Amino acid sequence: MNIDQYAYRSKLKNINTLLKIYFSFASIFVCLWSKSFVTSIFLLLLMGTLTVFKGQIPSKVFIRLLTLPMVFLVVGILGIAISYSPKQVGFYQAYPIFNGYFGFTIVGVERAIVLFFKALGATSCMYFLILNTPMVALLSAFKKLKVPKLLVELMELMYRFILIFMDTADNIYTAQKSRCGYTNIPSSYRSLGGLASVLFIRSYKRSEEMFRALEARGYNGELNVLEESTERNVYLFVVVTVFLVVLIGINFI
Repeated sequence: MNIDQYAYRSKLKNINTLLKIYFSFASIFVCLWSKSFVTSIFLLLLMGTLTVFKGQIPSKVFIRLLTLPMVFLVVGILGIAISYSPKQVGFYQAYPIFNGYFGFTIVGVERAIVLFFKALGATSCMYFLILNTPMVALLSAFKKLKVPKLLVELMELMYRFILIFMDTADNIYTAQKSRCGYTNIPSSYRSLGGLASVLFIRSYKRSEEMFRALEARGYNGELNVLEESTERNVYLFVVVTVFLVVLIGINFI
């Protein structure tokens, strides 16, 4: 099941899209602006709670999505936490090497922790938005926000092509697995190589078919789709604004 399917099943999908965009992007700004990683952890937990308990999105989906950027973050923060110095000063743990010391510095570890939770908190804010808002509603909201039409159309076409790419890969993988293509390491490498060699060709053919289908239906460079109307909730807007103001204010204490 792709992200858009979860978004359509979310209990928060009927909340005004502009409000969710405002809440998500403002939270990202606060998360990146704050010097305290406690704010980032709080936003991470808040977005996870809202997505799982209010949106009824499975917790394993939210956690699995967070693990994807976490791998890159761990690699990145190691470069910040680890340092080399000719003097053994300011290290948590240092090892002598080449007439100097190599290890984890106090300042480096602190910066790495702050950066890690900032990135994870900001990512959780974005996941809250995309897991609870269908792509059609997001693109429609971008049009209302006067985002250039060309950019919106490119975003939608790229999104469709990504879905085609993922669906094609899933179909090929399922076909290979049903023929015992991943029973051992040699067969797995062989099947993976076959998947990679065929995937782009089939995806390209399917994308061409999709474009021809669009042209057959009168596509003239603009995609017009129906969206469910959502009411503006002034009360929620006030609550979100007060929450953000309080969160910013706490960082000055």
